[in-house]
Amino acid sequence: MEFKIERANETDAAVMADIIERVWKGINDKQWFVADDIEYTTRILCGNHGLGYKAIEMDTKTAAGIFIVSFPGMKEENLGRDIELAGVELEKVAHMESVAILPAYRGNGLQYALMQRGEADLRKMGYRYLMCTVHPDNSYSRNNIIRQGYEVVLTKEKYGGYIRDILLKKLF
Repeated sequence: MEFKIERANETDAAVMADIIERVWKGINDKQWFVADDIEYTTRILCGNHGLGYKAIEMDTKTAAGIFIVSFPGMKEENLGRDIELAGVELEKVAHMESVAILPAYRGNGLQYALMQRGEADLRKMGYRYLMCTVHPDNSYSRNNIIRQGYEVVLTKEKYGGYIRDILLKKLF
């Protein structure tokens, strides 16, 4: 299979939310993945709140997976606060949010490819701190993220009581 990574726009929100929901339904341990809903996805894609990406399987033109990046700015949920960034540095944090790959397309390096495309765009935009969270037992995602140069900087409760590793990659 061949894939193309494309930037998503507001018209892709429903497809992206559907992929997130389908992946979440297929997960045995629901604590591993906090699923973004269509309202959140639409807000990210419609405003200056983040970026979206989709992996398109070239033969069928089917969306095989998605990736959402958010710009938390000075909001309380900015993961930079967890590592004691302050002031203008918080504005340089991007959250590598949801990555969801449909089961039929797993094993093709799509999580890696999606995140790399996002990282390249964020670098051009001047972001310096890429942060994300992952359940400590989700070894596939955790290892994939670490392989891309992220480091676990903290483990704590997030998102209303879910234990998460907080990972950081600095772009300088």
